[in-house]
Amino acid sequence: MPIINRISGFHDDITKWRRDIHAHPELQFDVHRTAALVAEKLKEFGVDEIATGIGRTGVVGVIKGRQTASGKAIGLRADMDALPIQEIVERPHMSRTPGVMHACGHDGHTAMLLGAARYLAETRNFDGTAVVIFQPAEEGGGGGREMVNEGMMDRFAIDEVYGMHNAPGIPVGQFSIRSGPMMAAADMFIIDIEGKGGHAARPQRVIDTTLVGAHIMTALQSVVARNVDPIEAAVISVTTFKAGDAFNVIPQTARLTGTARTLSPEVRDLLENRMREVVEHTAAAFGAKATLDYQRHYPVLSNNAEKAEFAGSVARLVSDKVDMNTPQVMGGEDFSFMLDARPGAFIYLGQGDTQYLHHPEYDFNDDIIPIGVSYWAKLVETALPAL
Repeated sequence: MPIINRISGFHDDITKWRRDIHAHPELQFDVHRTAALVAEKLKEFGVDEIATGIGRTGVVGVIKGRQTASGKAIGLRADMDALPIQEIVERPHMSRTPGVMHACGHDGHTAMLLGAARYLAETRNFDGTAVVIFQPAEEGGGGGREMVNEGMMDRFAIDEVYGMHNAPGIPVGQFSIRSGPMMAAADMFIIDIEGKGGHAARPQRVIDTTLVGAHIMTALQSVVARNVDPIEAAVISVTTFKAGDAFNVIPQTARLTGTARTLSPEVRDLLENRMREVVEHTAAAFGAKATLDYQRHYPVLSNNAEKAEFAGSVARLVSDKVDMNTPQVMGGEDFSFMLDARPGAFIYLGQGDTQYLHHPEYDFNDDIIPIGVSYWAKLVETALPAL
């Protein structure tokens, strides 16, 4: 693979940063140590501007090229937060924080973008500005939304924005991307049911919330099966069902929670509307009351067609394995907020036959570091060619 020699030269340095971040994982917006490390490295690299506290704990670095005649700025984003998972594999860089680990590779994403910042600050072989974005709270906290809402795109005059994620199950060094919707909108819901509690031996005198909840769980699957066009994609998953504390008491209340995933605004609206009808009417059929709190979180991640094609062409400069029609997935990703604010593209970088994301045995594959860093470098140099 045509990896940039200078980047191969500091592969070991980037690996050390990655493993240090892995050993000290932090959750959501509480990425203070990681953010401080990022800011320290950016200062060491001599970037032109460093801004901290963006989106609470995000860090942004600005690197100006040898020329700035183009007046154009390209944003490159990495996420910094870990997951509330106990790491179970003994390794030298194993998490030192009980119950928290980097099980999604954000340690690798952060380290690779730091490597790109080092290279770009050294060479500055481009005409314009590279903006490196280190984001907190991708794992459910909406850190991307926070950074966008604070005006990051306008403050740093970002014209285009790009993201990258490691991908277990895809061959090492292969890039995968598609234009249009690539990852699903990720929503959450809470269903509260109120019936009439009482003695479990006298069910005729109660309105059983566990029975109502069970029927609601089943009926919700009819929304995907019978209301959504079979050509479209949608998921409704009830993931918790909490009711009662005693074996001989039928509980007065019950609560169901879960997630809904869609790939289009129309189907998203349909799911919310039909779920509310199913929840309320199913409960009413048993004499109970139920409410649906449908919370819209991450929007659909949709790649701009032109920028996806561009990202794929840059990937071909680094790898001879590029899939331009990777399958859509129902997982969510809050880089979608940045893509809603500016044109750009999100790409996967294969890390081989490793344990999958969010698994307690997962670890980022350090062998892909120079590939990812070279992609970032080539993207800036290609989008902002020096005069």
